[in-house]
Amino acid sequence: MTDTSLFIRRHRHIGLAARVKFHRPGLYVMDEPEAALSFASCLELLGHIHHLVKNRSQVICATHSPLLTALPGADIIEVGEHGMRRVAWDELALVDHWRRYLAAPQSYLRHILD
Repeated sequence: MTDTSLFIRRHRHIGLAARVKFHRPGLYVMDEPEAALSFASCLELLGHIHHLVKNRSQVICATHSPLLTALPGADIIEVGEHGMRRVAWDELALVDHWRRYLAAPQSYLRHILD
C-alpha cells in the first residue's frame, strides 16, 4: 500500500468514524476536530455537524478552522485577549488572517523564513 492510499484510507475512516459514532441526538463537544483532516474531510465533517444540528443535537466546537466556523446558523464565540465575545464569521480574527495570508503569503512568510 502506498503512502498516498494509506493517507486517503485514514481520512475516509475518520469521516466514517464520525458518522458512526455521532449519529444520535445529543450534546457533542469537539476540540479541534479538524486537526489532521484534509480540506475535503473538513467539508465532510462540516456536513456531518450540520446533519447533527438538523436532527436536534447541539455541538460545541473549539476550532481554528475558518471552514468549520462558517456553518450557517452557528453561534460563534471568539476567545482572545478581549475575553469572550459573540462575533459574525467575517469578523473573526482567524478569517482575517487567512484572507490576508492567501492574498499575499510572502507578507507573512518573510517574517518566518528570513
